[in-house]
Amino acid sequence: MFWAPEALPTVVPVSQTLPPSLGTSVTLDLNALSDREIRQAPDGWHAVLRMRGVEHRFWLKEPPLTTSTYVVELPLDDSFEMRAHAARRLWRALNGKPPGPPFHTLSSQRRQRLALALRALDARMGGNSYRVIAEVLFGTKRIPEHAWKTHDLRNRTIRLVQSGFALMRGGYRELLRQSRRKK
Repeated sequence: MFWAPEALPTVVPVSQTLPPSLGTSVTLDLNALSDREIRQAPDGWHAVLRMRGVEHRFWLKEPPLTTSTYVVELPLDDSFEMRAHAARRLWRALNGKPPGPPFHTLSSQRRQRLALALRALDARMGGNSYRVIAEVLFGTKRIPEHAWKTHDLRNRTIRLVQSGFALMRGGYRELLRQSRRKK
């Protein structure tokens, strides 16, 4: 699957520079890519380069040339850090070095919550009540016979369903970007 740099900040936008810059020793051989790894789209050329166990994605506005030197273009936008990290990983891989860790990964707690949200969404879209969803997600023994309306699992189930709807309506794209939390 190919992505545009606007949609996925880890897609590295590259362009050709002629003549070659001084000290250029990194080669980006686009001839070695198969049709499954590079394709032309209306907005340019999209490529996926697999090196050292990592998939690097980049995008070119112009058709690739074999005799050209390439530069990375990094817009100074909200995703600059992520783009710079992806460009550095590509540069390291092209130089035969380990690419280093990915920019961010989801914690196991976050992955578990996302899975619960998607399960809750699926159940709600299937016509199930919040109580039935809670019983399936958390177990029947944890759901009280009485006082369901004020129980914390009812509120948690509703929030999970709301999170699932938010993901379905495009919020899943935020998973591709770094956390917006202040550090």
